[in-house]
Amino acid sequence: MVSEDDVRSVCLALPGASERLSWNRPAWFGRTLFARMWDDAVLTVKTAERDALIATQPAVFFVHPHHERYEALVLVRLGAVDLGELTELIDESYRIAGRNRS
Repeated sequence: MVSEDDVRSVCLALPGASERLSWNRPAWFGRTLFARMWDDAVLTVKTAERDALIATQPAVFFVHPHHERYEALVLVRLGAVDLGELTELIDESYRIAGRNRS
């Protein structure tokens, strides 16, 4: 099980990453937003594999109706993911956010 502090450590280890609030929740930015706490136990990240993650691990990954129109966003239950997988997800989200800058 990982915590918000684990998320913070992984995010802030990335080059140029910073933390600030987004929608009154902790969020991490590189060039753009790449991770945000949805609530105390759920993280929002960007991924190219959203549908596959939800299909194969629905206890870990899901979307809220708010996120359905954003095909790269997925919610991650922190209590159901290990630190290695979390690190991979955050790294991918960071790369996607960097590519999508206008």
